[in-house]
This record gives sequence, structure tokens and C-alpha cells, in this order.
Amino acid sequence: MQRKHKRMILVGAALAGLGVGGGLVLAALGDNLTYFRTPKDLIAEVPSPGQKFRLGGLVEEGSLKTKPDGLTFRFVVGDGVESMPIEFTGVLPDLFREGQGIVAEGALRPDGVFAADTVLAKHDENYMAPELAEALEEAGHPVNAGKASGGGS
Repeated sequence: MQRKHKRMILVGAALAGLGVGGGLVLAALGDNLTYFRTPKDLIAEVPSPGQKFRLGGLVEEGSLKTKPDGLTFRFVVGDGVESMPIEFTGVLPDLFREGQGIVAEGALRPDGVFAADTVLAKHDENYMAPELAEALEEAGHPVNAGKASGGGS
């Protein structure tokens, strides 16, 4: 075998190895991606059952209910256009309250309730997820420029 053929085989094998490695990395990342959605997005495109994603919005006033066990909470999150009921079992963040922006991670149940595994409240008065700020502004709820900046410490 000529030296040129050996080099071509080596280059081909290296490229094939890189392709397989890249494919494996993309497959692993795809399984771990958690997309952010607002209630309006969920009405437009319903996710498949059990698909994990993040749901963001403002906790609607008067919607927070606690079940008798004291650890299961049900509340409604809205984006100014649509709203979505959320059920969460666990300890809510200290900053959680009605009228506040939150992001919940979980999946949509067949009954249309979002079953949250995690609930995150904004960490200070200057932060709101950019996607949520855009959705609220589209719905006619102005958000001041500092909240949409993603800033804050």
C-alpha cells in the first residue's frame, strides 16, 4: 500500500471518529435541553406528554392554594394573554409570592395542569427572563427596561 493511501485511510478514520463523537455529543445535549415557554406558547404548540420544559410567567393574584398536606401548592401563572395552572409539591422559594415572576420546570399532565418539579422565583427586583419580558410587552403589559436586561447580582 502506498504512503498516500495510508494517509487517506487515516484521515478518513479520523473524520469518521469526529463525526461519531459529534453525533453522540449532540444526542446527549438534545436529551438535556430544557426549553423555556410561556402559557401563550403552550396554547400555540402543545408539547408531547412527559416532555420537560420551563414555564415562565407572573403568578396571578388570588390563585395560590395550599392542599391539606401543607406541601402541595396550586397556582396559576399568566403571561398577560394566556394562563396555565401549576401544581408543585415541595418548599416554595422564599421570594415566591402572587404577582411575581417565576420560572417552573416540569411537564404538562394529561389533565392540562403543569406538574412542576422545581419553582424558581426572581432573585431581585431587576431580573426577569427576557422571553417573559417580551411576552408581557406583546400582551400590552409594559415592563421597565431594567427588568428585561437579565442583570442583577
